[in-house]
Order: sequence, then structure tokens, then C-alpha cells
Amino acid sequence: MNRKTSQIKGKPTREKKTSSRALIITGLSGSGKTVALRAVEDAGFFCVDNLPVSLISSLITKISSRAGTKNIAIGVDIREKEFLSGIDRVLKAIRSKYQVEILFLEADTDILIRRFKETRRPHPLGGEMGDAIAAEQKMLAPLKQNADRLIDTSSLSPHQLRKLVSSMYASVKERKDLAVSLISFGFKYGIPQNIDLLLDVRFLPNPYFIPLLKDLNGTNKQVADFIFQHAETKEFTRKIKDLLNFLIPLYIREGKSYLSIAFGCTGGMHRSPALIEEISRFIKKKNIALNVIHRDIS
Repeated sequence: MNRKTSQIKGKPTREKKTSSRALIITGLSGSGKTVALRAVEDAGFFCVDNLPVSLISSLITKISSRAGTKNIAIGVDIREKEFLSGIDRVLKAIRSKYQVEILFLEADTDILIRRFKETRRPHPLGGEMGDAIAAEQKMLAPLKQNADRLIDTSSLSPHQLRKLVSSMYASVKERKDLAVSLISFGFKYGIPQNIDLLLDVRFLPNPYFIPLLKDLNGTNKQVADFIFQHAETKEFTRKIKDLLNFLIPLYIREGKSYLSIAFGCTGGMHRSPALIEEISRFIKKKNIALNVIHRDIS
């Protein structure tokens, strides 16, 4: 898909790509493109927002020629009409020379409307907000279909999104063999998007019903001690560690660069955070970059 075949004297050959990595960050307005761009900039990418499509290839060529600059990120949104109208042609041309990846951000319509209201910003397309978002979704559909990674930011704060993107695109030295995100959440608030492995821990004893523990959360030692004093918690944790010991080397061998694991309990306050903290200590002992998100701890 990412390699272009050319004909020279009737024999097919593959054009040699440069080692430069081009990341196109795009998505719905209000879904977090600016946050994602800043995150990859901190990870060492050279970043440009809303570059005219005619300049993309020449920019990558120029920047990649600099010593020590191999990663370029380009922000593209609804304002770049030329890119959207000729996306297949543009992507084919860029992918024939460079390693290109598209990161697409989106969020639920009601979440996007709320974000625009909170910031008091108009939608780039103008008009009634719901209609503008629907029109944008249609216009960006080709980019979404071509995306290598999708992130639904509906349930993520800007800080959580920044950490998530940073862990996905950290430099090789920082990321090592694999980047893992551990996410605790409450089923009553919805299941997180973009999850590779999801584990339901609602079968474990619930500290919520212990008056002294109810108002604490799973990162607190008293809550963790209560949860891990039970045999089923210890056995479950041991089995999860065995599973990860089995899976992680296989993911790395397959070339997987990012793994997202979520633990869910009822409200996301006690059991799932406690399990995440325990598994995070286990992960830290490996050659793996780690990102921990307790989504529903206020």
C-alpha cells in the first residue's frame, strides 16, 4: 500500500524511500489536533500546521536533509481544501518517497458542540454547529478512511490526550520496543475508545461499600490493601501478568509499536485504578515505555 512501483525498461522496480517519517495529523475541528501536534513536537518532531499541499513534499525533502531531523508532523484540517480534494493523488505522491502515517482524531458530536461552546469559538465552516460538524465529517471521510490510527477523544482531557499521543510517537530511545498505555475507567461512564485489550474487574470485592474507603480511590494504599487482600484479586493479577508476559514479546516481534490496555470497574474509582497501579509496576520492569491514565478519577 505504501510502496509505489515504477516501470524502467519494462521491469518493475520499487522506488527507494528516505528514512524520514512524515506524520499527518488531522481530524474533526475541536477533537484535539493542536494538542496532538504539540505532543509530537515535544517528542522530537518538526511540526507545521496547515501547510499548503503544494509545499508538503518539498518541505519534507528540505527538513529531512537536515542532520538529526528525521520526523516531520503536518497538521491538516478542513481549511486545506486542496489537500482534501486531491487526497489520493497527494498521498500517493508522498508515500512513494517517504514513510507516511495519518493520525485521525474525532469525537462525538455532542462533545464537539460542548467544546466549541466552552471556548466560545465558531466552527470553521460556520452556520449551525450540528450541521457544520456533519458537513465536516463528510468532507474528511476520505482522510479517515486512509488513516493508520484513529483516536476518539470524547472521553479524554487535553492532558490525557497529550500523554497518549506522546507515548505513541515518542522517539525510539524513549519508546524502546513498545509503548503501552494502561487506562482505568468506569463502565457507568462508557467504554474508552481505541482499546486493544479490555478487562472487566467488577467481579472483585468493591471498596465503595466500605465507609472508610468509599471516598478514597484505587491509588490510595488503604484501598489497594483491601482489594489485594482477597485471593481472587491475587490470582487474577497473576494470570494477567502471565498473559502479558506471553503477549508482549509476540507484539514486539510482530512490529506493534503501541498497545492500549483498559481495566474497567463500575465507577472507575477503586478497583480498576488499583489494578492498573499494580500492573504498571510490573510493566515498568520491562523494556517498555508506559503511560497511565485514570480516566474517571476526578
